[in-house]
Amino acid sequence: MSEMPRRVPDAFKSAREAEGQNNIRIGSETMPILLSYAAVREAAKNWQTYSSDAPFRVPIPSEEGQRSVRQIPIETDPPAHKKYRDLIAPFFRRPMTPDYNDTIDELVRSAILACAAKDRFDAVRDFALPVQSRALAFLLGMPESAATIWIEWGTHVLYDGADSVRKGADLESYLLQMIAAATSEQDPTNFFGALNAFKLDDRPLTEAEKLGIANLVFAGGRDTVINTIAFLMAHFANHPEDLEQVARSPKRVNLAVEESIRVVSPLTHIGRVCEHGSSSSDAHEKGRISLCWAAANYDPSVFADPEQVDLARSPNPHIGFGSGHHTCLGAPQARAILRSVIRNVADLNARLNLLEAVPNLETIGEFQRQVGYERLILSMALEGAL
Repeated sequence: MSEMPRRVPDAFKSAREAEGQNNIRIGSETMPILLSYAAVREAAKNWQTYSSDAPFRVPIPSEEGQRSVRQIPIETDPPAHKKYRDLIAPFFRRPMTPDYNDTIDELVRSAILACAAKDRFDAVRDFALPVQSRALAFLLGMPESAATIWIEWGTHVLYDGADSVRKGADLESYLLQMIAAATSEQDPTNFFGALNAFKLDDRPLTEAEKLGIANLVFAGGRDTVINTIAFLMAHFANHPEDLEQVARSPKRVNLAVEESIRVVSPLTHIGRVCEHGSSSSDAHEKGRISLCWAAANYDPSVFADPEQVDLARSPNPHIGFGSGHHTCLGAPQARAILRSVIRNVADLNARLNLLEAVPNLETIGEFQRQVGYERLILSMALEGAL
């Protein structure tokens, strides 16, 4: 297969350069979309104008049909947001503990060896999906066997498949069963046990609050990690020299992780509700506005030659994990997984051969961008690794 370029096109380039306000139409809804780095950052921290206190309306498109409760804490504003976030933050800080990365490395290394034993494998469903699912089980203090069910859900718990309404109902049913089963345990090291033990303002969480927190944990951050892993595997298959350069030091590994997140920008955009209208968005009361992380991460006023994949880019102030008080809680976990993938592919001296690539294309109004791969078929040889 011919070599792929080192450039990833900016889907929003022409719109960013055009004068005037940009709008997108999603279903029957038309909303302004912020594309510049400065505008997105400013809106992300201005929760008084651009509110997240909007059940079902923070994701774009809205998810009234896919779930019955608001996702917590992402669909709340301060001060409630901080109270909820502080409850679950200890789970998401686990990747920063000394022994955590050793277990992640074992998971990733095992997955690489399993894929290398095959003539060909899908880097999305045979590698990235199992790695993300098993790493999530470890993060949540659950047995690795729990990931078997999650792997069956596919790359996105709601949208991998045709019937997102049914998948949403199945997810809620599963989460309610797990919460009920853990009611008597109240084990703070286990996610579902912790939900039952949490106190908010000296009271237990309601069932809706438990379900809302759990829904976000299992629906968010899944395809984002998977898409970024797939990007890295495809890039190293086409540019093995980059892997050799990156593997020379932990600093280069870290830089490569940040650039992959910037380039992929796995969550394209997120919604905010303009409670009273806004001169910058020209939104009507209760209207929504899109904060486009993907466009901001390609803003040439911040990133030199933004379409160029530069795994040594520094500084790299991307906002691939969001910005402001809603910065992604799962960022340490995502970084731990991505660092481990790079380290282990390099340490095992893996040589990747790209056989087939089917891009995952996302349509946002009139815009279309690639976010990872729908299918990425590779073969892998471990040259003198063991």
